[in-house]
Amino acid sequence: MTITTKTDETGVNAANRLLPTPDQEVMKQVNRRFVTGVTVVTAMDGDHPRGLAVNAFASISLDPPTVMVCVQRTSSTYECLFRASHLAINILSTEQLDVVKRFAAKSDDKFSGLDWEPGRFGSPLIGRSSARMEVEIRERLQASTHTIFICRVVDAEVSDRTPMIYSAGGFFDGGALTVLR
Repeated sequence: MTITTKTDETGVNAANRLLPTPDQEVMKQVNRRFVTGVTVVTAMDGDHPRGLAVNAFASISLDPPTVMVCVQRTSSTYECLFRASHLAINILSTEQLDVVKRFAAKSDDKFSGLDWEPGRFGSPLIGRSSARMEVEIRERLQASTHTIFICRVVDAEVSDRTPMIYSAGGFFDGGALTVLR
C-alpha cells in the first residue's frame, strides 16, 4: 500500500495547513521555557569558515555516537552547511558570551579575531569551548522551515570549562545548577 500526501512549497503536508495552530508569540514563549545548551555549528565554505548559533542540538545515540542539529533554511549559513560533508559543533562555555552574540548576529566575517583551529576534517573548532566535536553528516531531513542534520561524531573533546545554558531569552552559568529533591 502506498500513502501519498500533498505538500506545499515549504514541504509541509497541505492537510496540516487546515489545522489550527497556536499563536507564534505563544510558541516563542513556550520554547523559551525549555532550558538548552548553547552551540555554534561551523563548517568551511571553501577557504572561509562559516557558522551560526544553534540551540536545536541533541544526542541521538552513543553507539554509534550520533547527534542532530536543526538549522533554518533561510539562514545565510545554511547553504554552506548543507553542502558540507563535515561540521563542528562547539558547545559554548560561560566564557563565551561574546562568541554567542557574534554568531547569533548577521555578519560577513564572524571569525575575524576569533580563536579557532581546523579539526581533523577541516571543520572550525572554536577555542574556549566547554566541549567540541567534529561530525560527519549522514542524513539531511527536511522538516518544514528547517533541515535536521543527522551526524556521526568522528572526533570529540571536553574541557573543564563550565557550559553556558539558555532559557527565557537569557544566558546562564550551567555550573551553578542545584539538584532538585
